[in-house]
Amino acid sequence: MSTLDGSIVNIALPSILKSYGVNLSTIRWVPLIYLLTISCMLLSFGRFSDMIGRRRVYTRGLFVFSLGSLFCGLAGSAGVLIAARSLQGMGAAMIMSCTPALIADNFPPEERGMAMGMIGAVVASGLTVGPALGGLILEHFSWHWIFFINLPVGLGAIIAANRVLKESQASGPRESFDWTGALLLALVFGSFTLAISMGKEMGWTSVPIISLIAVFAGGAALFIFVEVKASHPLVDLELFRIRLFACALCAAVTLFISLFCLIFLMPFYLKYPGGFSDAGAGGMLVVPFLFMLVGAPIFGAMSDRLGSRLLCTLGMLMLSASFFSFMFMEPTTKVFPIFWRLALAGLGTSLFTSPNNAAAITAVPVNRRGIASALIATARNMGMVMGIAMASTVFTAVYVSIYPGATLDAYSAEHVEGFMAAFHQAMMCGGIAALAGAVLAALRGKGAVSGE
Repeated sequence: MSTLDGSIVNIALPSILKSYGVNLSTIRWVPLIYLLTISCMLLSFGRFSDMIGRRRVYTRGLFVFSLGSLFCGLAGSAGVLIAARSLQGMGAAMIMSCTPALIADNFPPEERGMAMGMIGAVVASGLTVGPALGGLILEHFSWHWIFFINLPVGLGAIIAANRVLKESQASGPRESFDWTGALLLALVFGSFTLAISMGKEMGWTSVPIISLIAVFAGGAALFIFVEVKASHPLVDLELFRIRLFACALCAAVTLFISLFCLIFLMPFYLKYPGGFSDAGAGGMLVVPFLFMLVGAPIFGAMSDRLGSRLLCTLGMLMLSASFFSFMFMEPTTKVFPIFWRLALAGLGTSLFTSPNNAAAITAVPVNRRGIASALIATARNMGMVMGIAMASTVFTAVYVSIYPGATLDAYSAEHVEGFMAAFHQAMMCGGIAALAGAVLAALRGKGAVSGE
């Protein structure tokens, strides 16, 4: 539901903008506030789930998300919609912070990889179906139904979760919540997300962006100091002494940096030099998610027998190979060469993600699975934001160096050469990030097959 919402809302942004009569600088907060809220709250809810029970946090997250969806659909102004999206983001943070930990709680070690793979398949299906479903809804109904569709899904999920999922044991009645750490962490991730999201538009050397970066750096240093001194820290820094967990987390960041570099730029390639129609471009963009949908449960089950190191390393190498192959694409590249490159990226991603998540969540103590689960989701979120920022920054820098003052909204056939040069450079950066992920995946060490 949360991944479907992320992909379906972007399709509706032009309709929302027109409905409220606002400008782009206002409407961009509809997706941005959602991401910002998730980033700020993920780890706090992960810690809460360790303290009061993961099923409890998960089901309440489903309720909050559904309530936010209702308010979004009823919003009478852009400001109300943005506030309701923040409530949705809070619910999404509660859901995301618990999901991998709930899998570990409800499946034995020898089945966790397969279960993580099924979760990966569900995520991929949400990303795949979102644009198509959004287009179908917008064609026959108003954009408000983009949000109303979440209500029956959320209600059904709450009923199913209460009936099927077992509750985790709290980590102990004496542990208190680290409110200071939570506030500092919200400041750190909030400033980071805003700086990365707005750096290109405002200028990386502008006073607001430099200030946000300074807040991020100072807040991060203060957070580490507070956590070391806290009797019951929000984030148990000892988790990062577990090599398997730390390497898995860092590798996940590099994967999503690479993947979202591709997801961000590929539509522009397909539409501009590629000359694809809207339907054709949409069909091509579904390809990596289809292969993720098929591959995730298969590779998750394989990790139950083989462990995660080999599969994750191969997955990152496949992803890296796909990026370097994109560097050889031309404006006239045919459909099949584009197809197999996108398919390779999807397979590499699915080969990495399910085994990596299963290994990371199994490597930590049972009473720290909630915060570990939230850290995995945070790594994914940060990678997405950084990937889009990297792709945008590299592409723009190269493109503007060739055509000073030019922008993509004024693209014409005479800009093909510069576009491809910028596209190739961005793909090279994505490939390097994936290679770094392969190194991190290989460095995790070898452990027990069922759980590393």
